[in-house]
Amino acid sequence: MQRRYPKPRRAAVVGTRVYLRIPNKRDMDEFLTLNRASTQLHRGLVSPPTNPTQFTAFLKRCRRADCACFLICRVADGKIVGAINLSQIFLGGFRNAYLGYHVGAPYAGQDYMTEAIQLMLEYAFTQLKLHRLEANIQPGNAASLALIKRAGFVREGYSRRYLKICGRWRDHERWAILAEDWKAADKRPRHHETE
Repeated sequence: MQRRYPKPRRAAVVGTRVYLRIPNKRDMDEFLTLNRASTQLHRGLVSPPTNPTQFTAFLKRCRRADCACFLICRVADGKIVGAINLSQIFLGGFRNAYLGYHVGAPYAGQDYMTEAIQLMLEYAFTQLKLHRLEANIQPGNAASLALIKRAGFVREGYSRRYLKICGRWRDHERWAILAEDWKAADKRPRHHETE
């Protein structure tokens, strides 16, 4: 008999294998341990928190009005598998945000992030009522490019030396998805919301 993790508190959206929930102080040890174990996977691509000071800054950033930050957790046991966020959320006539994400090395290649991105798209387009999401990905990050293509994003351009990551300015491909494209694709998994 498979043990089910209790319903998550403050989850944004619950899927089949993962759910997104707001991080809190109690997550520090598990999240930092996961990120430290994933240093090789993340090298040159992303720099998630690996020490308590960085985690505190992460929590502070998560509380900003122009951000929506979530931990990606497994439904089966509640383990943190990664993080996903929307940053620079603009409303009004723009209704846009930037999508960022990372998975821990032990969970890479298991389709957790595929489902997490679908959950975030659902959250962004139905709850936040955004019109557009943009994802900027380094050209050499084949796994992330394949992931974003599967999610329905379209390549819109190339930005030279776009973001400073791990101490270096790095080129990025610019990908985006519009609310109407997401709705038309009819790929939306049916999930339920919890409070």
